[in-house]
This record gives sequence, C-alpha cells and structure tokens, in this order.
Amino acid sequence: MSKYNIPDYHLHTLFSGDCETPLEDIISSALDKGLTSMCITDHNDLELPGNPHDDDGNPISFDLDIDSYIPRLLSLKQEVLEKYNFDLRIGVEQGAMPSTCEKLKNYSNEHPELDFIICSTHIVDDMDPYYPEFWEGRDPAKCYLSYFETTLYNAEHFDDYNVYGHLDYILRYGPCPKKKDLVDIKPYMEIIEAILKAILDHGKGIEINTGSLYRGMDYSHPHTEVLKLYKELGGEILTFGSDAHDSIHIAHQFDAAADMAKSLGFKYYCTFKNMKPDHHNL
Repeated sequence: MSKYNIPDYHLHTLFSGDCETPLEDIISSALDKGLTSMCITDHNDLELPGNPHDDDGNPISFDLDIDSYIPRLLSLKQEVLEKYNFDLRIGVEQGAMPSTCEKLKNYSNEHPELDFIICSTHIVDDMDPYYPEFWEGRDPAKCYLSYFETTLYNAEHFDDYNVYGHLDYILRYGPCPKKKDLVDIKPYMEIIEAILKAILDHGKGIEINTGSLYRGMDYSHPHTEVLKLYKELGGEILTFGSDAHDSIHIAHQFDAAADMAKSLGFKYYCTFKNMKPDHHNL
C-alpha cells in the first residue's frame, strides 16, 4: 500500500492505438496496489502526420473512438463503484499540434462526461520523437528546441485541458543523458519558462509523469529544474501519472515522486471531476 495513495491520472488501455491492455486488467491491478481511484486517459491524436506504426511496423491509428470509449467507461465506472467502492474517472490524453488546436478547443463541451484532459506534445517537425528515424542525421539540440517551440505554440493557443503532460517528453527518447545530474536543460529554460507562464495564464497545471523511470531514466517528467521553476512561478495544480500502457506500472514510484514534490515545496496534488480540480494534501 502506498503511503500517499495518490490516484494515477495518466493511464492507457486498448482504446489507445499503442496499447492492448484490457480495462479490466487495469482495474484489477489498481485494486491490487491499494488504489481507490484513478483516471483513464486514452490517446486522442488527430491527424497524425508521417507513418505511425508499432514496433513490428504495423500501421496504427491514434484517433480515439470516443463514441465507444465514453459509454464503456461509464458502464465500468458504475460497476466498480458498486462492487469495490472504486472511483473511476474518465479522461483523455489530447495530442495537440498547431494544426489541431482550433479543432480541439471545444472537446470537453462536446463530451461533458469527461472529468479530465491532458494536453501533450507528441509531434514535432511532423514526427514523434519516439521513432528512431526522427533523430537520424539531425542535431539533437535543434530537435529539443523545436519541440519546446511547438509546445509553446500549443500552450499559448489551446486551453481546453487541465494539465500539460510530460512537458519534456522529447528527453525520453533523445540521445541526451538519462540522469538528471548530467542532462543539460539550461539552454532551454528560457523557452520552458515561457511555456509554464502560458500554462499558468490559462489556469492550467502540469503532471509529474513517472513513465520515464521504467524507461531507463532516473528522473520523472518534467526535469526537476522545470518543476522547481513551475513552483517558483506560482504553480499549484499537479497531478501524478504513470503513463502506463500495461497493468504492471500503474502508480509506478508515486511515493518517491511525491517525496520529491514535497522537497520542492509542493503541498498538494489534484484530482479532477467534471474538469474541475480538487486539491489534496501530500
């Protein structure tokens, strides 16, 4: 049992194009780990450029089937509430691009059943940095800067969300060091500050994403220096997400992540219902 029992607010299931984990397996694992609530946030990445594919080269779609997704989660929500007194929330991870910010601006109004939306930058220069071919023949420093420039545009032009996800996602897949005391985040802190100010100007927050920790890194997203800056700028809205695409990594290292947040001066984490935040003591 976690000493904090923080709900996981970044989870994927078979409704995401890159995940095959059944909803029931996610629920079972959460219950086994002592969670009493969580939020499913399957991918919705409209109009992805390039050639999205799995590790075997098979094409995949990241357009969320929202008309099947919401009824299925509403049914499951009632079932687990009655059977386990488990509070299941319904969310989406919105993959924003400059070309889709306008199209997504009313998503929460169009789907009032949603409790929570993550906004994430997955695409930069028409490709996801997840794919090794993104990096071929390119200057990593220019790739990182381009990613943050894209994120700044999204943060300034899109506000139908609650928290910005894995703010430095590109570090997960780039050739930068995987240790927080070696990665040089300083060259990007000026534009990151502009991103954080745009997020705060819209009344939004960020997440601590521990998905990096089971992908070979020793720091969660965003980098500790980014979290420090967010706190210094007055940031208070903070969720925790594992970014799990399986049942194993739900709430991965949340206690350590919460300890780190407390050491930086954060006093609360947030949950969301009907797109509204509730603050809980850490």
